[in-house]
Amino acid sequence: MIVGSLRKTTTGDLSSAVPSGLTGGSYTAVNGAISLGRSLLNSGIMTIGVLLCTLVFGVLAGYALAQLHFRGRGTVFASLLLVQMVPFQLLTLPLYVLVVRDYGLGDNYIGMILPFAINSTAVFLFRQFFLQLPQSLFEAARLDGAGELRILWKVALPMARPAVLTAMLLTFIGPWNEFLWPFLVTKDADMQPLAVSLASFLSNLQGTVANPTGALLAGACVLAAPAVALFLLFQRHFTSTDIDSATKG
Repeated sequence: MIVGSLRKTTTGDLSSAVPSGLTGGSYTAVNGAISLGRSLLNSGIMTIGVLLCTLVFGVLAGYALAQLHFRGRGTVFASLLLVQMVPFQLLTLPLYVLVVRDYGLGDNYIGMILPFAINSTAVFLFRQFFLQLPQSLFEAARLDGAGELRILWKVALPMARPAVLTAMLLTFIGPWNEFLWPFLVTKDADMQPLAVSLASFLSNLQGTVANPTGALLAGACVLAAPAVALFLLFQRHFTSTDIDSATKG
C-alpha cells in the first residue's frame, strides 16, 4: 500500500523491494480532492469523543458490576452479554430516525459520537479486570472510610493501566475506521471523517487526479497510520500489570 501510494503509476509489481520512480504526488492529489487535514480532524474529533465516553462509562459500569453488590447485578451483566450479540446494522435505521430526525443531530459531531458512547465490550473488559484485583485492597480502603468513587480513583484505576490501554486501542480502531454511521448522518463534506471522504473520492472524484489508484492508496496509508502508531507505542504495556506489586509485603 505504501509502495503503491508513492509510485507515479500503479502498473507493475507493487511488491518490488526497491521500487523506482517514487513520488509524493498521490498524497498531494488526494489532499487536493478531499482535504486530508479536514477529514483527519473530523475523524479525530469523533474518535476522541467516543474514546472519552467509552472510558468514563466503561470504568464506572465495570467497577459497579465487579465490586458493588446490588439487586439485579447478574441480570444487568447477562443483558450486557446479550447486547454484544445484536449487530449494529440491525439498529441503524431506528438510530438514524432517533438521532437525525428526532434529535436533529445530522452533520453534527454529537450525532456521530452518540451511538458509540457506551461500549459493552469495554464494560466487560473492565469488569473482568476489576474482578481479578485482590479484594483485600478494597476492604482496607472501605475500612479507612473511603467512598466508592475514591476507591475507584485511588485504588482500582492505578492498577488498571493495562486494561485502560487495551480498551483505548480497541475503541480507537472502531470509530477511526467507522464508515456506515458517519456516511448516513453526514451530508456536508466538511463534516465527513476520512473513511467516508475516501469512499466519496472513490465514487465521485477519482477522475480528477492523474493516478486515482495511487491517490486512494495514499489516503488509505494516512487512515491506517495513527492506528499502527498507537499499537507500536503501547504494545509493551499490554502485558504489564501492577497487581502483584500492590500486594507485596
